[in-house]
Amino acid sequence: MQQKKWQAGNQLERILNQAWQKRQANFPDTIEFVTPGRTLPVSVTGTACSLNCAHCSGVYLRNMVSLNTTLAGPAGEESSYLVSGGSDKHGRVPLLDNWTKLKKLAERGPLNLHTGLVNEEEARQLADVAAVVSFDFVGDNDTIAAVYGLPVTVEDYLDSYRFLQKYSRVIPHLCIGLNKGRIKSEYEALQMLRQEKVEAISMIIFRPTAETAFSDCLPPPPEEVAYFIASARLMFPHTPLYLGCMRPGGRYREQVDVYALKAGVNKIVIPSPAARRQVIRLGLTVSLSEECCSL
Repeated sequence: MQQKKWQAGNQLERILNQAWQKRQANFPDTIEFVTPGRTLPVSVTGTACSLNCAHCSGVYLRNMVSLNTTLAGPAGEESSYLVSGGSDKHGRVPLLDNWTKLKKLAERGPLNLHTGLVNEEEARQLADVAAVVSFDFVGDNDTIAAVYGLPVTVEDYLDSYRFLQKYSRVIPHLCIGLNKGRIKSEYEALQMLRQEKVEAISMIIFRPTAETAFSDCLPPPPEEVAYFIASARLMFPHTPLYLGCMRPGGRYREQVDVYALKAGVNKIVIPSPAARRQVIRLGLTVSLSEECCSL
């Protein structure tokens, strides 16, 4: 067992070094730290969701402001909006059902839309109000079934991604460890994205959440997350990589953030103190932003 851990450690160190060299060769020595306080999270369904996904169960909708409430009052300190909501039984967020309200919201500031699955006509219409689309990309049918319980396949996700890409700026989102904290389909997702147009990739990490079916599952080990991010850097040497806001906290976040910097990410949302110290060691210059990383 000790020998296996030692070998894994050496392997991780090698791929991190390779990823860092690839970043240095293709990007300036800057890192963007994002504190998205000026992007208001808005839900078009309030706290309602028909899917009740195993990793979320609608819990995260509770931290969003309803679209009706947002429009009822004057704009606050926000300068942009992350618009999402609960999904229907087909994996679609009912954005177009709120079309008139979305157009009014877009007059206040740029919209980052979480669309779920779409057809081409829906993608075309949404482009009229979307500054950017954040699309959750999944790499295998088992994960789709286990997490979302949807009667769809990877091809449906690919079709939706391509439709959205045709009309809007799209940032694919990968949740590392989405299926009970295990990393598997994420590598398949990277392979598929290599065949597509990709402007940037935002990576988040499964976070065990109370009141969900996966509440007792552990997040993937930080070392496995590091290996995945480094692999993504090597597979996408010229593509900006983001470490998004959704990831476990505490000591886990500190470890992952340091690894992510070594693996060559370009943005970190809500960086830990360890990340702030690490950029000094790496000789990176920090730029700051206050809106959602996809914007």
